Amino acid sequence: MSTALDASVLRDRLAGSYARLDVVASTGSTNADLRDVAVDRTVLIAEEQTSGQGRRGRGWASPGGGLYLSVLLRPDGVPAERLPWLTLLAGVALVRTAASFDVRATLKWPNDLLVGDRKAAGVLAETTPARAVVVGIGLNVARLPPDVDPGAGGLRPTSLEEHAGRPLDRAEVAVTLLRELSDLERTWRDAHGDPVDTGLLDEYRRHCGTLGQRVRVELPGGALSGTARSVGLDGTIVVRDDAGADHEISAGDVVHLRVR
Repeated sequence: MSTALDASVLRDRLAGSYARLDVVASTGSTNADLRDVAVDRTVLIAEEQTSGQGRRGRGWASPGGGLYLSVLLRPDGVPAERLPWLTLLAGVALVRTAASFDVRATLKWPNDLLVGDRKAAGVLAETTPARAVVVGIGLNVARLPPDVDPGAGGLRPTSLEEHAGRPLDRAEVAVTLLRELSDLERTWRDAHGDPVDTGLLDEYRRHCGTLGQRVRVELPGGALSGTARSVGLDGTIVVRDDAGADHEISAGDVVHLRVR
């Protein structure tokens, strides 16, 4: 069983990165808990979530040994149209974190962390009425029990530990992830959310395993099939359908299709 995270140790190691950091044993949803918080750069970590949610209202499983956290950010000075980059930025932070533990990972647009063809982490970013953004991250650290259900699109779950080849310290993973997220977000915020000047767009494209893939995108009005061509300046993905028409997708569930 994983050792409980110690908030005081995390605060000391992340001094200067965040204004507030707390760890709770259990909560319904860390994202929901931070929606009415006023302080920029507030972090909440839960050992367990009982009502965690993923995109489109799906349940977010929280098996033991994982890392479940939310960060409230108030990037004043960043235009509203650039705020969606926070969710892609969080994906890049996850890839960097995995690499720190010798795990090579990619991103399924917009922000699912894949190791091979299995999902190790997901991100859910929500804008609050006060124009803050709560970024929720669920990362599987320890080996998973065999009864964890596949996610959207039938993606089977995996964890960092299954690929690192050694036991991992969750506190070390938490510190690494939160540092990477802080560094990326500060640079992006200082550049008023510009993904080009910060190098964020290029880095995201390098890590995005969806590009070049045959995909099916589940949209509210139906499904679109085609080839993922590019990620745009606004974070949208461009999918070219079989008739040769390009479609800019800002939100939707992407399924990677295996070419037979």
